Amino acid sequence: MKKNILISIGVLSVALIFFVNAKKTSTQEAPRKYQVGDYAKDFNLKNIDGTMVSMAGMKEAKGFIIIFTCNTCPFSKMYEERIIELQSEYSPKGFPVIAINPNDENTSPDDSFESMKIRAKAQGFNFPYLQDETQEVVSSYGAARTPQVFVLLKEKGKYKVVYEGAIDNNHRDASMASNKYVKDAVDNLLTGREVHTKSTKAIGCSLKSLNGLCIIIQGRAIFRPQYLLSRLHYLL
Repeated sequence: MKKNILISIGVLSVALIFFVNAKKTSTQEAPRKYQVGDYAKDFNLKNIDGTMVSMAGMKEAKGFIIIFTCNTCPFSKMYEERIIELQSEYSPKGFPVIAINPNDENTSPDDSFESMKIRAKAQGFNFPYLQDETQEVVSSYGAARTPQVFVLLKEKGKYKVVYEGAIDNNHRDASMASNKYVKDAVDNLLTGREVHTKSTKAIGCSLKSLNGLCIIIQGRAIFRPQYLLSRLHYLL
């Protein structure tokens, strides 16, 4: 029995160290599952209007602006008007916005499906706002923050990642943004030019997952220290 407890304590200690190291690396540029040049898988998620949305269902699109965002993150809220503007400008040109909320609603009740509908109506969202209920999509993309963007180019029925990162370089004031990364990327695609800035650091909130027992860092579920310590207390 004593031996088992010591082994458990050792495992939990290693897990705590891993959590701390993972938190440190999450603030740096780190490899994500989808790199620029990779092909993203399609998805089929519920929109706030009750319909199911996939990229394959938008047959006329030339590509997509996939944005992982949510109701609650202050950074996401600051970008809502800019996301609306991206949809207004680029959806008619073949690059619609698809917004995906990856947060677990049990951990973050204000990110529930009903709350998403309320938020979208209040803010006048003009784009699909989907719930990634199982977090499978955000995990496959490897997104670490809200908001975080992936610009995809449709190539022979596949969806090539051509840009990932931030919307622009000033989350506080759109008028002060000197680099509009997403706009520049899509403008280059529409004129047949290469996307020059292919990746930037997304600034925002960490993702909320699994009833608060862990968070998503670089597409992986990392248990919180509070949960690990509770397990240690239980063993003792």
